[in-house]
Amino acid sequence: MRIAFASEPAHPDRPNEDFIGATADAVVLLDGASIPPGVTTACSHSVRWYSHTLGSTLLAEITQHAGPLPQLLAQAIKHVTALHEATCDLTGGGSPSATVIMLRHTAGHLDWLVLGDSTLVLDTGTPDPIVICDDRLDQIAAPHRARLDSLPVGTPDHAEARREYAETLGKYRNRDGGFWVASTDPHAADHALTGTIPTNQVRAAALLTDGAADAVNRYHLTTWRQLLDVLAQDGPAELIRNVREAERSDPHGERWPRSKPHDDASVVYCGRAHKTG
Repeated sequence: MRIAFASEPAHPDRPNEDFIGATADAVVLLDGASIPPGVTTACSHSVRWYSHTLGSTLLAEITQHAGPLPQLLAQAIKHVTALHEATCDLTGGGSPSATVIMLRHTAGHLDWLVLGDSTLVLDTGTPDPIVICDDRLDQIAAPHRARLDSLPVGTPDHAEARREYAETLGKYRNRDGGFWVASTDPHAADHALTGTIPTNQVRAAALLTDGAADAVNRYHLTTWRQLLDVLAQDGPAELIRNVREAERSDPHGERWPRSKPHDDASVVYCGRAHKTG
């Protein structure tokens, strides 16, 4: 398989909080959880620092060690926590966090791990591909979105509702009965979705942060099968372009209520080489 990827920040003048890393046999994709203005944190490090530091550490772990993926993720979280626990207060729950997807080819199998609301799509040649996404955040968030979704994106009232929404979700983060992401507690890795599939059953794989998976989940621009076709024929950048076009057509979230006008969007496609030119 060949790997193609694209990543675009929500805004050109803001840092991209997603991370993509790959070797010949492994891919990792992280989506840093943006912290809305007004939400305080006792950690001095940025979300980008966290996602990129954890991502690079995780890529080293998955390349150098052959253990189960949750074990490697736990070790990486532990390592990054040790880098800033002496300088930051990591006990208050406001530390940077990220979703994680890991994909590893070994001995005729593909091992995968998904933690958080990023999406892994496996093309097995059937009409409906295998779609893996940890939906615990969506289940927790749904009852708390009414006020946020009723307000126009970009207004002061919407910004305040987003801050309140983020603070509410923070009470459920990395707790039983809530949702799980990579942050400071290595035990979060135990709550990841995991699996193994024979390599010869997989034609292609796609890894998407939620900002890219919105092409299906929020904007309904395509199906998962059609999304794989776009990635194979035109490449990941085309999928992100389609997402941005939909977002620009609805700048205030009237058709598609959402937390922000745009999100960082990243896609990795492992499969046949896409067309160029």
